[in-house]
Amino acid sequence: MSDLKGSDRQIDTDERPEMLRRQSRLQAYSEHRALLFSIAYRMLGSAADAEDMLHETFLRWQEAPDEEIRSPRAFLVTVLSRLCLQHLESARVKREEYVGEWLPEPVFTGHQSDPLGMSQMQESLSMAFLLLLEQLTPAERAAFLLHEVFDYDYDDIAEIIGKNGANCRQLVRRARQHVNSGRPRFKPSPEEHKRLLDEFLAATSTGNMQNLVSLLSDEVVLYSDGGGKQRAALNPIYGPDRVARFLVGAGKKTQAGISVRIEDVNGQPAIVYSPPTGGIGCIISLQSDGGVIRDIYVVTNPDKLREVPAYLSNPFQGGTQEW
Repeated sequence: MSDLKGSDRQIDTDERPEMLRRQSRLQAYSEHRALLFSIAYRMLGSAADAEDMLHETFLRWQEAPDEEIRSPRAFLVTVLSRLCLQHLESARVKREEYVGEWLPEPVFTGHQSDPLGMSQMQESLSMAFLLLLEQLTPAERAAFLLHEVFDYDYDDIAEIIGKNGANCRQLVRRARQHVNSGRPRFKPSPEEHKRLLDEFLAATSTGNMQNLVSLLSDEVVLYSDGGGKQRAALNPIYGPDRVARFLVGAGKKTQAGISVRIEDVNGQPAIVYSPPTGGIGCIISLQSDGGVIRDIYVVTNPDKLREVPAYLSNPFQGGTQEW
């Protein structure tokens, strides 16, 4: 019995401080997890990769000496951002080997996943915005997101990504110019976007070519991501006639019993198709400009759709600047 009591005293005197430290670290990490996920997803365009970066950030957070931590939030954001930068460098090689078009991994952003005000940052989650970010260098992407979306000042960004303030200003300036040049001329209202989506769904469901073409811009482009695992166009499809023929043809090949619903995906209403066996088989998102559809994004890659429902409970949180 005395040995057991001695063991209890050993835990109290030697292990409890470390246990309390880890509990405190866990609590601090939990407080900032939504922000970290929000940054990582926009940096990487993949919820799965974002989760990997958060896991590695947590491990480094747990092992970091106390003297290295002046602010838990600053430490966590710095570690995460640098991990994402490293990942983006390696991801560029993988993207070059990707079969067909690469599109961001969709995430649901409906009311269930928005208790903390994600709707204030909706546009920075859109497929169109994330694809514009893909054309930036990793450093431009990190600096632009931290400054324009999450409202970090240049000195903080310089410390996070390891560059000086003047370089960060240049990175943000170049990124802003590029992003602005690729944005639509007219930002649609939520009502207009929903109207176009409903009319698009009706036209594709009935195979009405004339109605479908009337909804499409003369410069419309369709991007389709099957990852080499599901039917998809390997290259972008340009022009209203070719895009309409592709969509109507795909609709004719759709299996019987498939269900269709509209959900908020990446901050906007999108069309979600589910096979009779359950799960998600396809998500279609639209980008409009001047009352017509300019870009169509079709994701059928099962690797990007398998875990989508899991993120219904993942809140997005960060700055308040809207894009």
